[in-house]
Amino acid sequence: MPGKHMARRRVAILISGRGSNMAALVAAARGADYPAEIALVLSNRSDAKGLATARAAGVATAVVDHKAFGKDRVAFEAALQRELDVHRIEIVCLAGFMRLLTPDFVARWHDRMLNIHPALLPAFKGLDTHARALAAGVKIHGASVHFVVPEMDSGPIIAQGALAVRADDTAEALEARVLAIEHRLYPMALRLVAEGRVRVEEGRCLIDGARRADEVLLSPASAGLNPPQDN
Repeated sequence: MPGKHMARRRVAILISGRGSNMAALVAAARGADYPAEIALVLSNRSDAKGLATARAAGVATAVVDHKAFGKDRVAFEAALQRELDVHRIEIVCLAGFMRLLTPDFVARWHDRMLNIHPALLPAFKGLDTHARALAAGVKIHGASVHFVVPEMDSGPIIAQGALAVRADDTAEALEARVLAIEHRLYPMALRLVAEGRVRVEEGRCLIDGARRADEVLLSPASAGLNPPQDN
């Protein structure tokens, strides 16, 4: 745990849309004891609804429109990096950022770039996770926060949140319940990283000082997000 005089880590959140996880991180960072501050919300789309949310919360925003760079991903990422440098960013959180990043950019942010994925990795990487989970007949579903590596949705897992799949679930209903878990899980994972408690060994995240499962896991019992149904 950092000392009370330790500076808070400066975080940028990258978004492409509504930014609901971004809003959850901004809200968490308002806490006096939270070890990170949201110093920048950066989007590749000027019409991303989350930009207005960030501005309303008093957070600096910036836009680097990927379309202006055509297919030149290196130039696009160089522009991203300039914004991150200007704001002295130490940790990057991806929150619905719909651009694949090059291995070189990912390497620059090795073990300092987080992403949230709406599934219990390594299951259901990619898109349409809730419909695919239902089609597969899984009994437990959820979300994962992981460090970003060049391969999509494959980095070391920092924390996960799980809930029981209901017999009458639709993809939309499952998405809404998982999203409620995401909004608690991402701030929890960022706290661990900002406190310097997460280390990666042989592709696995180990949490220094973690004595309880609920420091890295949100489950129905602890999250209170999936109460039992009446029969």
